Amino acid sequence: MLARSRISRDAGLAVENLKALDWLNFFLAALLMGFGPFAAVHLAESGWTPASIGAVLTISGLTGLVTQVPAGELIDVIGSKRALVGTAAAATALALTIFGLRSDYTSITGVAIIQGIVGSVLGPSVAAISLGLVGHDALAERLGRNQRFASIGGLSAAAIMGAIGYLLSTRDIFLVAAALAIPLLWALVRIHGADIHFGRSCGAPDHHATKPNRVSRQYLFKDVRFPVFVTCLFLFQLANAAILPQVSQSLVHAEGHVASLATSALIVVPQIVVAVLAPWTGRTAATWGRRPLLLLGLAAVPIRSGLFALTTDPTLLVVTQMLDGFSGATLGVLTTLIVADLTNGTGRFNLAQARFPGSALRSAR
Repeated sequence: MLARSRISRDAGLAVENLKALDWLNFFLAALLMGFGPFAAVHLAESGWTPASIGAVLTISGLTGLVTQVPAGELIDVIGSKRALVGTAAAATALALTIFGLRSDYTSITGVAIIQGIVGSVLGPSVAAISLGLVGHDALAERLGRNQRFASIGGLSAAAIMGAIGYLLSTRDIFLVAAALAIPLLWALVRIHGADIHFGRSCGAPDHHATKPNRVSRQYLFKDVRFPVFVTCLFLFQLANAAILPQVSQSLVHAEGHVASLATSALIVVPQIVVAVLAPWTGRTAATWGRRPLLLLGLAAVPIRSGLFALTTDPTLLVVTQMLDGFSGATLGVLTTLIVADLTNGTGRFNLAQARFPGSALRSAR
């Protein structure tokens, strides 16, 4: 009787953990949406030139590249993944508040640096928590669910922020986004830290609960699959990262005050596509295999960029953005899943994540 009661209690905790993880993904995507294309719109409206905006985006990107590997090492060894996520979320809220109150180059550069650092921590940490909770065998379906809630969170935030930018000002967008750290932390504390299996969360075998054995770091360089996959994702991010900010800047000049609404539509449509397709991607990856879906997701980028080059009509731009949703659904799930496949049993899951551009929620639109 006692054993049955304990099993029932454990099952209840597992359900509670996964529901809290759903909400964590929801609010995290909403929080990070503050650093989305609205940032470029706000800076353009504040008188920043495209060159200056590009410089700040470059600083953020370079900071992310520099901090990815140290962040991966930290996530692998740190015991409390929740504390790491909470600290990074608080730093994000601070950066968004500064962005909403200041527009000078020094302040915005500081915000860009913080953005790059937290981007290296938040997405991989959530992936590690997910792996620690459900294990490798159930990870594909879990990642699909993570991506669905992240997309719904990003969708909701984009719609609200677009309305705020239209009715009030783009400055208010960032103050509202910063406040989303509060429900995010509420969801985070509802995940029971003791249920995040430390060994599983870094890609070690299930029975390694506290101090798992890890393969050498050189393993990640010797396996030829890693550099090939890194190159593919690097080229994808190189092509994809600047597309939407550039389109948003063009809309400011072409459409004026309605740029916030048009930008919101450019974000909302692909997020709907991701929310619909992400669970399907997780299930299909187990039957089709990873490679066919990965190739389809990568192929959507050159098609999308080519179509963007041919038109500035807002309606056609929004329709074209559906391809971004397909890429987001496939790569958002498959990047982390493939890294987990390649590192299963090595204890280096999070360090390996750090080598892959745009893994997990760093690719949140």
